[in-house]
Amino acid sequence: MTETLAPARPAVQSHADRPHADRLAALRAELAARGLDGFVIPISDEHMSEYVGGYAQRLAWLTGFGGSAGTAAVLADRAAIFVDGRYTVQVREQVDGALFEYRSVPAEPLPAWLADHAPAGAKIGFDPWLHGKPWVDACNAALAAKGAALVPVSGNPVDAVWADRPAPSLAPALVHPTDLAGQSSEAKRSQVAEWLTKRGLDAAVISALDSVAWLLNIRGQDVDRTPVALSFVLAHADGTAELFMEEAKVTPELRAHLGNAVSIRPYGAFADGLARMKGRKVAVDPERSVQAVFAALGEAGAIAVELTDPTILPKAQKNAVEQRGQRDAQARDGAAVARFLHWLSVEAPKGGQTELSVAARLQAFRAESGLLRDLSFDTISAAGPHAALPHYRVDAASNIEIAPGSVFLVDSGGQYADGTTDITRTVWIGTADGRGEPTAEHKDRFTRVLKGHIALDRAVFPRGTVGAQLDTLARQYLWAAGVDYAHGTGHGVGSFLSVHEGPQRIAKGQGGQAGTGQELLPGMILSNEPGYYKAGHFGIRTENLVLVELREIAGAEGEYLGFETLTFVPIDRTLVDQTMLTRDEVDWWNAYHARVEAILAPQLTGADLAWLKDACAPL
Repeated sequence: MTETLAPARPAVQSHADRPHADRLAALRAELAARGLDGFVIPISDEHMSEYVGGYAQRLAWLTGFGGSAGTAAVLADRAAIFVDGRYTVQVREQVDGALFEYRSVPAEPLPAWLADHAPAGAKIGFDPWLHGKPWVDACNAALAAKGAALVPVSGNPVDAVWADRPAPSLAPALVHPTDLAGQSSEAKRSQVAEWLTKRGLDAAVISALDSVAWLLNIRGQDVDRTPVALSFVLAHADGTAELFMEEAKVTPELRAHLGNAVSIRPYGAFADGLARMKGRKVAVDPERSVQAVFAALGEAGAIAVELTDPTILPKAQKNAVEQRGQRDAQARDGAAVARFLHWLSVEAPKGGQTELSVAARLQAFRAESGLLRDLSFDTISAAGPHAALPHYRVDAASNIEIAPGSVFLVDSGGQYADGTTDITRTVWIGTADGRGEPTAEHKDRFTRVLKGHIALDRAVFPRGTVGAQLDTLARQYLWAAGVDYAHGTGHGVGSFLSVHEGPQRIAKGQGGQAGTGQELLPGMILSNEPGYYKAGHFGIRTENLVLVELREIAGAEGEYLGFETLTFVPIDRTLVDQTMLTRDEVDWWNAYHARVEAILAPQLTGADLAWLKDACAPL
């Protein structure tokens, strides 16, 4: 999702009050000692993860930037930080503009900036364990015109000057039982082996942490919000596999679970494992494996074949057990969110609640089940103008009070052993005297978002349809009013794994965005989350998760698909302009809320149950 662009404004604190000037100076001294003219620092780890452990938060340590996507480039005389539109505001609040220029991607790509500002013949360092091959190739192409080039480093120079850098997690890896996974690890490895044999390949590199977790039916505690364990896998065409993981993380239970067909080797021995592939054909996913993997295979005399990770599609198509687990997790999570919304409706109009206080209260409601493992991402608790920033992340510096008589948006989710949830609700915060009412503009925009949400939820489409072909359904009513939203409409969701899971996606598909050309297949889970954002004023988003399913249509010529709704929590009727809804849309609303009441009512009592019944009453 993308933030609405806003005018540049100074960082909250000057560099005199922050350590980042000293850190930048120390890094430049280290680069000079290594004979490097510059260095590139991404938010990444050895697995190309979306969320990374504390040990890999090099960009945050160097610059102060706390977003989930960004890169910095440091030269001897200047430096810049590159973020997309989601973080236009946040980067200016957190990063000192006297130290780093602000650059927006994709309009101002980092390779072009380096080519413009690096000296002729420059040696620009990069850590090959943190960058993908496509990025390296593009950057080298841009630098070639100046006779400059990227230089792989041995040992990250940021680590050399980061005195108190945390160590990678050694938390024990966990067994994910077959009664939750729905398929044994042996069966999954056999599936990969068949895929390799069919293509005449000897092995596949499995680098993505959620792919390792899915393939071996393991989970972990090494990354906040995503239950994965730091590890690599080499999967072989005979159905065996090598797991590279720190010994301290390996429990007797894990050894017994994996059995004799999976060899466990030290995490640091992964490069040696690649070196043993001499003369073999090895599948490597360029989107999910770092440059160092390709370099090691090349040096070993192996043949690296660029193919999509063979676990990606099977992981995305949830089996019957995973689907049942998702429904159970959603019902449990929905009850917690409903209790929270009732509490919010009582407490917020009194004043005194803040973005942080209500986010903590929501987490507490989820935790009361005793089954919450973690949040699935940092809660977006956004009051008033902050709701106009789709990826707003509240902290102590940005935290504001939730004003009575205003819009409040909360996007949140939980990690449970049987499923991963993600839900957004936008609500009107009333006033203690009951006089505060949403404006006609609030209602118009909310209802247009709702109509788009309903249109996508009700979609029926032929097999072979891709996400980009459905995106217009969710935007049509906003477009009719001359407005839009600058983020995708839907992303894939894992099964007790990543809340952002590919390859499926519903979005405009401009510029070859990843996933928008992926055929939607039965068993895939996606979000349905159109929105509207008025910069500096308010934002609206309504999000449920949906499951792609086969649809029986009498007389249909070919296979057709539709969506099963998975998320059941009341939508705030205070913000709905009922005159804008068709009869079919009213019927959808009433049927949806009847299901909400049927699923949640058995889990609620007292005032919570009374609130639910009122919230689910027919329009």
